[in-house]
Amino acid sequence: MKNEPVVIERTLNASAERVWKAIADKDHMKQWYLNLEEFKPEVGFEFSFEGGPARLLHLCKITRVEYERTLQYTWRFEGYAGDSVVTWELFPEGTSTKLRLTHEGIETFPLDKLGSKEDFAEGWVHLIESSLKGYLEKIEA
Repeated sequence: MKNEPVVIERTLNASAERVWKAIADKDHMKQWYLNLEEFKPEVGFEFSFEGGPARLLHLCKITRVEYERTLQYTWRFEGYAGDSVVTWELFPEGTSTKLRLTHEGIETFPLDKLGSKEDFAEGWVHLIESSLKGYLEKIEA
């Protein structure tokens, strides 16, 4: 049980194309998630950002891309042990899209310094339910 990933599933009232743009296009991402200078949904592309309460540098590398279906990248923190993987999966359901976010490997981090697995889960839930959902509703059409 301890090493199980954080998995968040939500159905969003938006097409897979719109959800994909929100998670994979830097101009859309900066409006609800990350303001990155550059981002390309291509295997091997590396990106970084500061975030979280401690403003830690997150180092990420894209490992899998299936257009409008899957975006996966490694996720680690500069100066800390541990490696994790974040996977966004999209499942079209008519005019809606089921989104499944999986964050594996959180247990490899020094959680006494970076927050609990529950903290990570709460962060992802907030990001998806408030930020992403709100953004998609705002740009509807």
